[in-house]
Amino acid sequence: MNESTYDPTRSALPVAEVPRGRRRLAVAAATLTALGLGATLVAPAAQAADDHGRKPAHASAPAIPFTTATVTRGDDGTFTINWSAARSNGVTVYAGRTQDGIDYRHPVAHGGTSATVEVKGLGAADRWWFRLVPRRGEGLTLADRSLHLASAPNFLDAGGYRTSDGQWVRMGVVYRSGDLSKLTAADLAELRRLGIHTVYDLRTDAERTASPDQVPAGATDIQENVVGSISGFNPTTAAQAEQMMVDGEAQMVDSQQAQTAYHGVFTGLAQSQDLNALYHCSAGKDRTGWASATLLTALGVPRNRVEQDYLASNQYLAASNAATLASMPAAQAAIYKPLLDVRPEYLANGFAEVHKNYGSFDAYLAKGLGLGTGTLKRLKAELLVG
Repeated sequence: MNESTYDPTRSALPVAEVPRGRRRLAVAAATLTALGLGATLVAPAAQAADDHGRKPAHASAPAIPFTTATVTRGDDGTFTINWSAARSNGVTVYAGRTQDGIDYRHPVAHGGTSATVEVKGLGAADRWWFRLVPRRGEGLTLADRSLHLASAPNFLDAGGYRTSDGQWVRMGVVYRSGDLSKLTAADLAELRRLGIHTVYDLRTDAERTASPDQVPAGATDIQENVVGSISGFNPTTAAQAEQMMVDGEAQMVDSQQAQTAYHGVFTGLAQSQDLNALYHCSAGKDRTGWASATLLTALGVPRNRVEQDYLASNQYLAASNAATLASMPAAQAAIYKPLLDVRPEYLANGFAEVHKNYGSFDAYLAKGLGLGTGTLKRLKAELLVG
């Protein structure tokens, strides 16, 4: 494992704007130059990547060699980047304030096939993006999964995971969150700059009325009510509360209301020409958690990574959950805690319900959610790279 710290003294300036249809080619040329592998790249228009950075089906390209890769921003603005990239012959890291504005002139870090590096001094930005460029194979663009919104701590990027066949789920195109009613003006402005233009609200009518969505200017807010209505429940033991959460996961698989709602979300994502979409519920962990578990599984992300994504809400909601429990008597808090948590057994019951009723996840997507082959192909074409 290589470990290093980088503190660039020069600000990262974006490369000159390139017409969108040629951007991929220009980025590749700049990358080769920066690595000391100068080359002249010329390709006919038919071979150029499209505006989403995807290559035509007939274009040959090396696979992305990264088996793991993450970016994490610390409270002090330091970024920790780690990766493992077999047969990559080393990796160079570049940074930018947008995905299209990576500065390939000034690398911010270097490492071997497996490394952990720290990057400091990048300055202010809504979101810093990092391009990991191996000496062999395709590069990978990542950012911290969290958007670090104080008013929505569970606002996360839905991407950044590797599939079983070595592709990666793109970041910066689909997001997940909890309640949006408390977003500040500054947070809304940031979401607008990030281009979020479609919001899928998975909550009930009563929840929407009590806490109306705050969405970026110009964004479309679409209700896809997963549970219909929330009836009163009053568990008297922690075991009862936990069982309610386990049962609720199965209901999100089985109920017609949930199936219709998730069908609407996924067909909407598949039809979008420029995704930048968000789905959310109240806490961003249960209805939203199953939405992400379904999406990632449909894209080919392994079950252990899907579970990792699902359980991440415990981390991002830790402070608010602790405050909620601290406001209650200890006995009441013990009963209430399972309702605030996400736990492996909750998600496992959703997958078990899929297996029991449909036999396979593919069958659930087709028969339960009504997602045809064409829809799934479009989702993969939009959301996968490599």
